[in-house]
Amino acid sequence: MAVGARALRGTCRPVLRAGWGGGWRRLWALSGRAAAAASSPVGVSSGSGALSPFDRRLKRKQKNWAALQAEPAKCDYLREEVGSRIADRVYDITRTFPLALDVGSGRGYIARHLTKETVEKLIQVDIAENALKNAVESEIPTVNVVADEEFLPFKEDTFDLVVSSLSLHWVNDLPKAFREIHQVLKPDGVFIGAMFGGDTLYELRCSLQLAELEREGGFSPHVSPFTAVSDLGHLLSRAGFNTLTVDTDEIQVNYPGLFEVMEDLQGMGESNCSWNRKPLLHRETMLAAAAIYQEMYGNSDGSVPATFQIYYMIGWKFHESQARPAQRGSATVSFGDLAKIEGLLSRGKK
Repeated sequence: MAVGARALRGTCRPVLRAGWGGGWRRLWALSGRAAAAASSPVGVSSGSGALSPFDRRLKRKQKNWAALQAEPAKCDYLREEVGSRIADRVYDITRTFPLALDVGSGRGYIARHLTKETVEKLIQVDIAENALKNAVESEIPTVNVVADEEFLPFKEDTFDLVVSSLSLHWVNDLPKAFREIHQVLKPDGVFIGAMFGGDTLYELRCSLQLAELEREGGFSPHVSPFTAVSDLGHLLSRAGFNTLTVDTDEIQVNYPGLFEVMEDLQGMGESNCSWNRKPLLHRETMLAAAAIYQEMYGNSDGSVPATFQIYYMIGWKFHESQARPAQRGSATVSFGDLAKIEGLLSRGKK
């Protein structure tokens, strides 16, 4: 469903649908896997190349800058909505979680939609300290920890629930991040996450590429690469999760023009931080891109749409109490017998 971005600003729940004491510090004593990152700020991985497509230090600066703006909430509409949808999936599980972890929490977009009857205590982790300092209030007792999503400084089998909303698409090593999440979960614990998918901002990407080809004879990436949905289930399975659920959704937001799209992306802390990004866009190229955006994708009212594809994922950590599929060959009724039964039932009705 499409909706105007400015109409969402300042609302608690956009309509888009189709801490406590320091005694808990023992939970995040640095483990061996996190010690390797201790020399970098909050464990930020460094280096460029195929294995590290994103500049994590720059992403930290972008998120810190966004959190310090005069009205940081005015660009939170998308994070608010996805955070509420993650919370809805938590409510679908009929149990109380004594201790939960929010990976890449930002200003607490999931916590504000949860209740202490569902989650008793919550640890919020983010790479940007300013986002945590400006976190919104929640009725759940929370503690904030500055740490990198790729280097979770917690003991194994600690959390009953791990959630993550619109953060994991910026990690350099997604398989490792999934393994870290699986490791800190208790047996029979559940991971519920959301991340941007491959069709996100395709209108912006196409407009910028066409404008650069026209004005500069070539183009550079201006929108970061995203994971394909076909890979998510495989990555989660390799990390050790079972009983997987992966689904996709799209949220389309209408803006006055291309410049407003880019302004709000910056306000979200979602500016590109790829190592191979182009540092500067010429004014003429930007004006051409805005005109192309309007011509190719513009709405009848003069606004332009921006599509955000969201992948939602649920995975469980194995426990003996969980239901398991029957062994191959253990069936006592064949499909042929079922066909005969259906035939007898149909004749009985006659």
